[in-house]
This record gives sequence, structure tokens and C-alpha cells, in this order.
Amino acid sequence: MTFAQYVQTAIGIFSSVVIPALFTLAFLFFVYGIVKYFFLSGDSTKRTEAHSFVLWGVLGMVLLFSVWGLIHLLLVTFGIS
Repeated sequence: MTFAQYVQTAIGIFSSVVIPALFTLAFLFFVYGIVKYFFLSGDSTKRTEAHSFVLWGVLGMVLLFSVWGLIHLLLVTFGIS
């Protein structure tokens, strides 16, 4: 197996397993924060904590979308995928 095949295999595993798992985790943080903010919080400290979960969930998804798009742009540019 050549180095290019190793890279393609690693990219395939990364794209099909790692990235979706991270997206799922960020989405779950977002949903947990929304549920906690609207339904489970009674005082302002819990609402602030829930707000931070929502914020970090959204930031995580934006970061993942950006990195995912950049990686695919580079892969298409260099003809790897």
C-alpha cells in the first residue's frame, strides 16, 4: 500500500466517522442547552449555564462546518478525492 492510499484511507475514516461524531456531539450540546434554558431552568445562574451550552454548541458546529468545507476544498483542489 502506498502513502497516497494510506492518506486516502485516513481521510475516509476521518470524514465518515470522526467528523459526524463531532457534529453529533456539538448538536447534542446545543439541544441540551436549549432544553435546559427553556424548560429546566428556574434561576438566572442555571439560565446562564444553559446559555453557555447553546453558545458553545453553535460555535462548535460553525467551526466544524468551516474546517470540513476547507478540507473538502483542498481535497478537490489537489485531486485527492
